Order: sequence, then C-alpha cells, then structure tokens
Amino acid sequence: QVVVPEEVFFTVAAAGILENLLILIAVVRNKNLHLPMYFFICSLAISDMLGSLYKTLENIFIILCKMGYLTRHGDFEKKLDDAMDSMFILSLLGSIFSLLAIAADRYITIFYALRYHNIMTLRRALVILAIIWTFCAGSSIAIALFSYEAATVIPFTILFPLMMFFILCLYVHMFLLARSHAKKIASLPTSTVHHRTNMKGAITLTIFLGVFLCCWAPFVLHILLARFCPHNPYCACYMSIFHVNGTLIMCNAIINPMIFAFRSPELRSTFKKMFYC
Repeated sequence: QVVVPEEVFFTVAAAGILENLLILIAVVRNKNLHLPMYFFICSLAISDMLGSLYKTLENIFIILCKMGYLTRHGDFEKKLDDAMDSMFILSLLGSIFSLLAIAADRYITIFYALRYHNIMTLRRALVILAIIWTFCAGSSIAIALFSYEAATVIPFTILFPLMMFFILCLYVHMFLLARSHAKKIASLPTSTVHHRTNMKGAITLTIFLGVFLCCWAPFVLHILLARFCPHNPYCACYMSIFHVNGTLIMCNAIINPMIFAFRSPELRSTFKKMFYC
C-alpha cells in the first residue's frame, strides 16, 4: 500500500474546505456576484467541500479503528460506513451535475447572448440547483444502501463517463460554432468584448473539466476494479494507491478555487476586500 502521511492528508483537506468556503462567502457578500453562473460555481464549491470532508472523516474513522475505538463489523460502524459512502457519491454527483449546469449556462451565454437574461433567470437557476441536489441526495442514499449489488454499481460507474462525454461534446460544439456566431453579432456594439468575455468563461470551464477528470477518474476506476476484479494481481497493484487517489480528490477542491480567483477579476476584487476588511 502506498500511504499518504496523515499530516499531508489533513493539510490538503483543510485547505480545500477553507478555499471553497471563501468562494461561498465571497459570492454571498458581493451582490454583483448574485448571478446564475456564480450560483452554479457555488454548487461546485459545495461539492468540492463535501469531497474533502468525506475523505477527512473517512481517514479519522480509519485511525479510530486502528486504535481500537471502533470495530469494522458493528451495526453502528456499518451505518457510519453507509453514511460516508453516501457523502462521497453526493460529492461526485454534485460535481458532475454542477459542471453540466455551468457548461449549459456558458452555452446559452455564447449562443443566445441577447436572450440570456430571459432564458437563465436567477429564479430558474435556483430551481435547477434545487432539482440537481434533490436528485443527487436521493441517488446517493439509494446507491449507498445497495452498493453491494452489481445492478447499482454498473449504472453509477457508467454515469460518470457518460456525463463527461456529454459535457465534452457541449464544449466541442461551443468552440466550433463560436467563430460563426461571432461574425453574426460583429455588427452589434461591444459584441467583440462580450464575445471575448464569454469565450474566456468557456475556456475557464474547460480547465475545470480537465482538472475534474484528472482528480476523480482514478478514484472511480478504483471503485470499478474493487467491485469486479478485487483478486486480480494487476487490479490489486492499482488499488494499492488508494490513498493517492483519495488525495487527488481533495487536490481538486484546492485547484478549483485557485482557477476561480485567477480567472475572475470580480472574485479577485472581492477577496481583496475580504482580506483587507
């Protein structure tokens, strides 16, 4: 087993939770950020926080088991394990659907720029988020309770690449048609600046997608291998880096806020005001 030192583990987790908490506070405090796009970003930040919290609590419980305070086969520990699994699935599904919502929002911004504020209202964005989190919460509980059934594991693992493929297709379509769309609105005032801003947002979200895949895909692969070939020597070799894959999830929670802060002048300004009171 490749073991990540506990000090490193908890430091990365704490940094991820604090950074995403800063994003939430910044959006709440700055009324200029009360827009659908930033609400979807907050949804992604909450998902990242849940991922870091899940791995932190899991590591704490593993330490308690090693010290003899918890047994691995008790009824309370079984319920605790189900709750932890539910939190992990909620974090993963929340991240996927938040990324999908952000991608759809960028798509509407670029290709329906003149009607964007009529299509994506603040109320509609909140309804979308309510539906997303209700679905994710229900799915996470159901999957956690029946996680030992292949019929549950297979749809869950298929959902990950399927949603990623859909988002990727959305981005490819977005970039392929961006130039032709830019020509159509070139005659409008400030269209060039507006288009550049939208494309910058699309590039930012493409970075989010790449980081998300790099950080979450290894852990999802671990789940598949643990379910379908736990005794295969090659699978066992890959599963020996379980702690590294768990740390990658928490690194995603650290990287995303850095991308927000680096790419968004409004967020950078809000952070400065917060830090300097």
